[in-house]
Amino acid sequence: MTRSKKAKNKNLSIIPLGGVGEIGKNMTVLRYAGDILVIDSGLMFPEEEMLGVDIVIPDISYLIENKDKVRGIVLTHGHEDHIGALPYVLRQLNVPVYGAKLTLGFVSSKLDEHHLLDNADLREIKAGEGFSVACFDIEPIRVSHSIPDSVGLAIRTPVGMLIHTCDFKFDLTSSDSRRLNMSRFSKLGDDGVLIMLSDCTNVEKKGFTPSESVVATTLDQIVSSAPGRVIVAAFASNIRRIQQVYDIAARYERKVAVIGRSMARNCEIAEALGYLEVAPEAKLQIYEVDSTDPREVMIITTGSQGEPLSALTRMAMDGHKKVKITEGDTVIISATPIPGNEALVMRTINHLFRLGADVVYDAISPVHVSGHGNQEDLKLMLNLVRPKFVIPVHGEPRHMVKYRELAVSMGYAPESVIKLSIGDILETDGEKANISGKIADFGSIMVDGIGVGDVSDVVLRDRRHLSQDGIILVVMSIDSNTGEVAAGPDIISRGFVQLEQAEDLLEEAKSVVLDEVSSLSKEDATEWATVKSDVRSALAKFLYERTRRRPMVVPVIMEV
Repeated sequence: MTRSKKAKNKNLSIIPLGGVGEIGKNMTVLRYAGDILVIDSGLMFPEEEMLGVDIVIPDISYLIENKDKVRGIVLTHGHEDHIGALPYVLRQLNVPVYGAKLTLGFVSSKLDEHHLLDNADLREIKAGEGFSVACFDIEPIRVSHSIPDSVGLAIRTPVGMLIHTCDFKFDLTSSDSRRLNMSRFSKLGDDGVLIMLSDCTNVEKKGFTPSESVVATTLDQIVSSAPGRVIVAAFASNIRRIQQVYDIAARYERKVAVIGRSMARNCEIAEALGYLEVAPEAKLQIYEVDSTDPREVMIITTGSQGEPLSALTRMAMDGHKKVKITEGDTVIISATPIPGNEALVMRTINHLFRLGADVVYDAISPVHVSGHGNQEDLKLMLNLVRPKFVIPVHGEPRHMVKYRELAVSMGYAPESVIKLSIGDILETDGEKANISGKIADFGSIMVDGIGVGDVSDVVLRDRRHLSQDGIILVVMSIDSNTGEVAAGPDIISRGFVQLEQAEDLLEEAKSVVLDEVSSLSKEDATEWATVKSDVRSALAKFLYERTRRRPMVVPVIMEV
């Protein structure tokens, strides 16, 4: 690839705002002349060091700066990493949102929670039915994934065809309505595809991704021999897995209770829209669980990732108000841990075992299959579409490198497999594809409570500091005329040492503070910034020498 210095007006620009070099917060911008189309608007869950952060969303400064050119947002499917940022985006961009029926069902619920639904312009699309957004002609194509109504996108642009595969796998045992439309991808490949953006999440895994039917068989075997209640933890968006639970429950004359706010909400939406078929007599209310024969009960719940406040975790910690884990219970964790969640999941599993449950999870039994294609799925898609250029997305750096190796092994030139970073501007005129530079503002915005973007790297650094060594507050009053200490210093410790166990240390710390203030000249002693800085440095040095810890030292000076 070459890096041109200046973009040509008639080039198509592809700008990832998220979803490359990471798994999550998927958002890709297509720009041609004065028209911008956005694909997906997802969030990412915080990494371990992002203390206190609830979610992470893409920085959309570029879209806000060009809001008069943004023509719409097209959604590939209803997972949080593809729709979760919409409430924050639509507060700042008043544009149409296109998505399939179930996807818009989840979006509507989310926007309603944020009091944005009344003003939202939601437009339903269907696989196989094309539509246009400005200069972009778009055809949704049915793909197989772990959520219904997932669609890849064939986008005809003035410079050529672009295909976004969506998250996909080839599951040939799916019903026709959920099977990836291989013939359409192949026909588009015959017609000629300029660029394909391909899911690469499972590029490290050999073979094809197993079918969902494997999970159905395993769940059936477990439930058929379970001596008591069966509790299944799954992703709240995995509607197909939820349908499997209901079908198996009916086969063994069990009723199903749904526990967990997001699980209950998604089931309600999917059932109302016809994506989940449940007989009224198959439902069990949570308050009926204790009074029902355990051999007639199944529970489906959230918490497959060990989330601290989820229903399954509270059950594991014996803190759930309605469900207590007892011997004879069978708990199935029908999901694999998202990278970074492994410790939380194992902790939950261990607690469940301690309470006497029999726990079945993916490491010991095939109770989950991925919604993403393995190496052979990725090769098959490349063979069907045969794009001139291919861009791996939905993967971390190692996935993107391995995808390039896979494509090269199939005959692609290395320069035809383009690795993008967030903020890169890829430009193509239909013949060449070059990275021309970066947009000015890109990256991540952290959401903490109702605060959006007010948690910076400095705030995170302070939170890490506090979590590691705690904080020391030094409170004292200083006479503004003489510069002498009028009251104090009082020392308050939080997360550093327990006061009653470190009285001698804290008394010495007070002496250090008094000595430091008394050593200042009268002029310096009435310059509060100087006093705070000197006290902070002297006390931090003393505490490190005595404890080898570095608490955050915060002097509070009051003038009298």
